[in-house]
Amino acid sequence: MRGLPVINVASLAGDDAVAREAVAREIGAACRDLGFFYAAGHAIGADTLAGLDTASRRFFALAENEKMKIAMAKGGRAWRGYFPVGGELTSGKPDRKQGLYFGEELGDDDRRVIEGWPLHGRNLFPEAVPELKPLVLRFMDEATCSAHAIMEGVALSLGLDAQYFRRTYTRDPTLLFRIFEYPADARADDWGVGEHTDYGLLTLLAQDEHGGLQVRTPAGWIDAPPIEGALVCNISDMLDRLTGGYYKSTPHRVRNVSGKSRLSFPFFFDPAFDAEIESLPNISASDDSAERWDRANVHAWSGTYGEYLVHKVGKVFPDLADKAR
Repeated sequence: MRGLPVINVASLAGDDAVAREAVAREIGAACRDLGFFYAAGHAIGADTLAGLDTASRRFFALAENEKMKIAMAKGGRAWRGYFPVGGELTSGKPDRKQGLYFGEELGDDDRRVIEGWPLHGRNLFPEAVPELKPLVLRFMDEATCSAHAIMEGVALSLGLDAQYFRRTYTRDPTLLFRIFEYPADARADDWGVGEHTDYGLLTLLAQDEHGGLQVRTPAGWIDAPPIEGALVCNISDMLDRLTGGYYKSTPHRVRNVSGKSRLSFPFFFDPAFDAEIESLPNISASDDSAERWDRANVHAWSGTYGEYLVHKVGKVFPDLADKAR
């Protein structure tokens, strides 16, 4: 069974129009085929990833009471901080992982914070691992640059001008970043994350050497093992919605069977929180709910991306849902 394609996206950051169009064609083929691909030549530095791996392992090795000093309940409406193993749900079932939630670092004087937007505010960082903060913020900056470039490739692949998404949806994107640790003692039937699709436009995933990610294809589930220097990229529900299903968000899941602690670093690059979601020009909405893993019709959605996101994340952390309303 074939694996995910590897696409070098470095040309998307350059001025060679021919090279950019060639990469865009590769991205378009991957989005139509599997909705997943590996991205080499991205802007996230190897030193950033190495440092983040080391600092994250230091954090997860702390005593539980120390980690709970930045529990998500203390993040309030910003929905940031730490959750323990079993604290996050997928399709109503506890995941076998612990993790940290981060977002764009916003001061108290930011308009979105003053107006009380959920999922916006300051991050919670552990005092016991002070090096984690600069590494997280550096990763998010570099990942944002990579995501903007890849979305330019997505725009070109759809016959749009390169700046279409930045102009309409991602001038002020919703940026969410997670650090997940999948324990070494997981049983064979433990799902680190159950089957799901992501919510926004584009996900960039860095993962350690232990693997565990699986992607559902028409031929069955396939592994998406780590490739040194490459990110796993996948399109998400809102890009599915915008393209009328031409580019589909693909279900995926994680099971750690390595017998070792596994780290993953998913970065979610999504539409602006207050962006009204509408189909791309000349695209008709469809109903593929009978084919989707959750039987939901994303093409029936109308409203802002923030409304969609809060609804979805509220199912992941039902105890915190009221704080984000």
